Amino acid sequence: MAKVVVRRMVAPGHLAAALLMGAAFWLALALGALAQEATIRAHGISTFGDLKYGPDFAHLDYVNPQAPKGGEISIWASGGFDSYNPYSIKGRAAALSSGPLESLLTGTADEIGSAYGLLAESMEYPESRDWVVFTLHANAQFSDGSPLTAEDVLFSYELLRDKGLSSFRGVISQMIAGAEVIDPLRIKFTFTPDYPRRDVIQAAGGLPVFSKAEFERSGRDLQESSNTPYLGSGPYVFDNADEGRRVVWRRNPDYWGQNLPINIGRNNFDRIRIEYFADYEAAFEGFKAGAYTFRNEASSLIWATRYDFPALTNGWVVKRELPNGNIGSGQSFVMNLRREKLQDPRVREALGLMFNFEWSNETLFYGLYARTESFWDNSELAATGTPTAEEMALLTPLADQLPPGVLTDAAVLPPTSGATQLDRGNMRRAAALLDEAGWAVGPDGMRRNAKGEMLVIEFLNDSQSFDRVINPYVENLRAIGVDAVHSRVDDAQMTSRERSHDFDIITDQLGQDYIPGSGLQQYFGSASIDDAFNSMGLQSPAVDALIGNIEAADTRAEMTVAVRALDRVLRAYRFWVPQWFKDVHTVAYFDMYEHPETLPPYSLGELDFWWANADKAEKLKAAGAF
Repeated sequence: MAKVVVRRMVAPGHLAAALLMGAAFWLALALGALAQEATIRAHGISTFGDLKYGPDFAHLDYVNPQAPKGGEISIWASGGFDSYNPYSIKGRAAALSSGPLESLLTGTADEIGSAYGLLAESMEYPESRDWVVFTLHANAQFSDGSPLTAEDVLFSYELLRDKGLSSFRGVISQMIAGAEVIDPLRIKFTFTPDYPRRDVIQAAGGLPVFSKAEFERSGRDLQESSNTPYLGSGPYVFDNADEGRRVVWRRNPDYWGQNLPINIGRNNFDRIRIEYFADYEAAFEGFKAGAYTFRNEASSLIWATRYDFPALTNGWVVKRELPNGNIGSGQSFVMNLRREKLQDPRVREALGLMFNFEWSNETLFYGLYARTESFWDNSELAATGTPTAEEMALLTPLADQLPPGVLTDAAVLPPTSGATQLDRGNMRRAAALLDEAGWAVGPDGMRRNAKGEMLVIEFLNDSQSFDRVINPYVENLRAIGVDAVHSRVDDAQMTSRERSHDFDIITDQLGQDYIPGSGLQQYFGSASIDDAFNSMGLQSPAVDALIGNIEAADTRAEMTVAVRALDRVLRAYRFWVPQWFKDVHTVAYFDMYEHPETLPPYSLGELDFWWANADKAEKLKAAGAF
């Protein structure tokens, strides 16, 4: 990391008087030298190792610096929206509602753990990372032309600390002791004494910055739904919307940061349009008809069998597989541990045994997927085999709080099944586990506990494309006496029931980062049990302790060991039934978009650094493609 070491003098207090006293003068000089604090002034910061880009970089390696500006890209979203506030549990925020907001620092798509100045021109901090001073770009401004100052940054921090989502508030309060404005362009964050220092600067620099004046003028409340988009400083601003059905964001030609090296070759489309559809099938039909122009296909069935429509066969649409170096999404059926019937690990293991991935992949997915096994799939962070000596050092002190087998057995893997939908071996194992857990089969073939209560398991689902996955799973569970039901709900009901934790099983994505930190508290920490992030409702002192180890890791090696230990423990709780992932992006788009020849490993970037070919777009329009 390119950096400059400077010296910040600490006031020597009453020792100043000693400077006037003969021999004591030299003593005072020595004490003054010890009181100096070495600091680093830099354009970016890296969690481990050096930054890839020096202070004088011209542009990111993976962009086309000559990419033309113009055109429109359109994508789809599910359901609808009734708000523009993504920082509240009230309402359903429109896609990209946080897009107009920027942060002091930003990451890149070809590095892990690095952050560079965006709103911040530079930062200064001591080796201890006990505090940081961010210096803003003097020309940073909101899209209405008003200046963005350190007062806005302070206001935003305090707003999120006091009114952000509960888990977010908890993390900020644990991490940041306070913030103070030094002058209009500088703000200092001081970190709490006992909080791990590894990611604190990146976390503080990653907070969104709101306009203090706009909040005061409008009377906004961060905790309430809002029908007014945020005033931000970013490259895109709100353009128009057909409430609940379409939202359009347009590029701000006066965007203050368009010439920053971090932004060269990016933000190329004049307009980003999001079309909403009631379900997945309707969205696919909309794409075929040209209602939107870029699709990241998630259905293996559609990808394998239905890309034969006229727009593709006549060359208007391109179908491609592009490399994907991201960690697996952690997509899974997630069980709600808040439900008493799901608190017995034998019940959870039995339910997991009855999902036949192998049959699903072959019959439903055309063999396109790999089974999800870890919260860090497709990375070196996934736990394998039995615990290493380094992992044992972290796990052994928690032995009495861990699920059985963590210290002695190989990391839990999802069961394998045979080629037929109902695997008889897994069926027998699941039935035995339910018997042990006190759910006996009655005369009607259904399982009940000692109170006579039936074991009812509801799958809550708002996606038509998942019907073909859930229905066979339900059939398998019913074959062992579980009263499994599949409830299809609309997007609004799904959101409401997820937020109120009113479900037995939902599909969620629990995949984590290459350098996990405080976000783990939101997904798995005991303090976040009331948040939607912690969908399974996990409360485990052992998990909390292991998250603390990850946050405190000073080196990549230490972090890797700590993550593997956590991954091992989370998998042993069996609150999920892992689904699948693929290591390529399966995309289709109208043949008017272009991208750099070599894509970065950690982002597809279609809304970021792709661009429109105006000539191709005109030809497609003339041909009636959309």
